[in-house]
Amino acid sequence: MAPENECRFDGLLDLPRERAFSLFVDRSDLWWSTPFGDTSDEESEVAIEPLVGGSCYENDAAGQHRVWGTVLSFESPLYVRLAWQVSEDGTPIPDPGTASRVMASFREVGEKTRIEIVHSEFLRHGERGAQVMEHVRTSGWWPRIIENLQNAAKNMK
Repeated sequence: MAPENECRFDGLLDLPRERAFSLFVDRSDLWWSTPFGDTSDEESEVAIEPLVGGSCYENDAAGQHRVWGTVLSFESPLYVRLAWQVSEDGTPIPDPGTASRVMASFREVGEKTRIEIVHSEFLRHGERGAQVMEHVRTSGWWPRIIENLQNAAKNMK
């Protein structure tokens, strides 16, 4: 049996697509959950630079600047594609070429938006790819991010 090579997650955001996209890209501070185990979410400044080649990063309370992704493609308000530059143990991966891929797509559902996240290409992480995939599919990562996005969307109404 071939190993799985992607994880899919989705959720309904109570916002029109343009605002849902903006929440994801421009207000990551409202939904972020750090993948770096040695920091607290409340103490971090988080941003996604909204352009191809832009950094996705957090600055923690100790002053550490850690890149967790790179924007690979971007089409507002339809999708953003990122290199996921975090290992399974929460270590930053400097080279986006050796990082898995995340596609966040935004689809209109009446007055709401369905966000679809596909995390794939775990083989780019090398021998630890399966561990990275298992880590991001747990309730502590993408499922929590979807829940955080839904809560942030409710609070933006």
